Amino acid sequence: MQASPEQSLAAPLSDRVREALAVTLRGCDELIPQDDWVKKLQKSQATGKPLRIKLGLDPTAPDIHLGHTVVLNKMRQLQDLGHTVIFLIGDFTSMIGDPSGRNTTRPPLTAEQIKQNAETYYKQASLVLDPAKTEIRYNSEWSDPLGARGMIQLAAKYTVARMMERNDFHQRFTAGTSIAVHEFLYPLMQGYDSVALQSDLELGGTDQKFNLLMGRHLQQEYGQEPQCILTMPLLEGLDGVDKMSKSKNNYVGISEDANTMFAKVLSISDELMWKWFTLLSFQSEAAITALKAEVQAGRNPKDAKVMLAKEITTRFHNAAAADAAEQDFINRSKGGIPDEIAEVNLPLAEGGGAQGIAVLLKMANLAASTSEGNRLIDGGGVRVDGSVVSDKGLKLAAGTYVLQVGKRKFARVTLA
Repeated sequence: MQASPEQSLAAPLSDRVREALAVTLRGCDELIPQDDWVKKLQKSQATGKPLRIKLGLDPTAPDIHLGHTVVLNKMRQLQDLGHTVIFLIGDFTSMIGDPSGRNTTRPPLTAEQIKQNAETYYKQASLVLDPAKTEIRYNSEWSDPLGARGMIQLAAKYTVARMMERNDFHQRFTAGTSIAVHEFLYPLMQGYDSVALQSDLELGGTDQKFNLLMGRHLQQEYGQEPQCILTMPLLEGLDGVDKMSKSKNNYVGISEDANTMFAKVLSISDELMWKWFTLLSFQSEAAITALKAEVQAGRNPKDAKVMLAKEITTRFHNAAAADAAEQDFINRSKGGIPDEIAEVNLPLAEGGGAQGIAVLLKMANLAASTSEGNRLIDGGGVRVDGSVVSDKGLKLAAGTYVLQVGKRKFARVTLA
């Protein structure tokens, strides 16, 4: 357990430094070393010079999800205290491929893939960060000019033995799984980013700790004051088990429509909700503690979950969209019809006859096939104008109908 700053530092903390430290520590996994960060905060207050806070993201996919925003939220909180936030796009390091947590070599991205992904990255991150106060950088700025000679000189500043202390490298070596030499370059290049940017604090997930410590080491090697590092917990996804990931399909994308975003947040467990509050909400810790006490005293936990869903949806859309999403969810939960649904015009059967319900489900993209449509009907998951369909032989004549599959899939079908 880390000693309190008052115990380890002679000078008492000002209210401003105390507040900044509390903001830094909220929800974090580790702050290393805490005493050094307090000294940096004190120096910043004394000189009026903002600290340089770095977050690097490799554009390995075009979309950002709520898991990514855990560190972005922390950046925004520190940004609001007046410090300089550096949003670093790892266009160079993406071509190497981050081996963190991998048991196989990560395929590097092409330059074209990186460019396409990077185009949307900052636009999405700006939904959290203040664009007017954010420094945007690309690590190809200093990595490309480094060249072969510079790369060799950089590699000389770290040993293979130290590199093999990294868990994923050690495990792969022990298991006889191949490790490509270029994978050793990734933590070196990420660490060199901190040298180039002269960062005071670098943020990352707990899986990035080795790479973040590399930045401290290399800054010392290059005669700079070493950065502090702040690791944030990895956010469990909708399943409450695995790290949020698009590949696990347990994610909430920040560019998803408001109704989907709201409904996804409401689907998490009551237990996971409180961790999401700590890591994703901008409410004060006192407010969250009070809300949790109300729930423990008997208040419906769904009330708290709705508050979280509305806050997140408002942040990435607006308050009106969040209100509409809440009403849409209520309508769906009651079997009601949302205000906005897909309008589909479909033909009648050959000769102008009525069309079978399973065929209509397929034609309206509510089922992948007629056989799946029949299975959905057997399961009681299909409604026409709010009434459950129990007869697979049902046929609909000319007219307009609202078809519903489950709680979330609707289409207003006009047959003619």
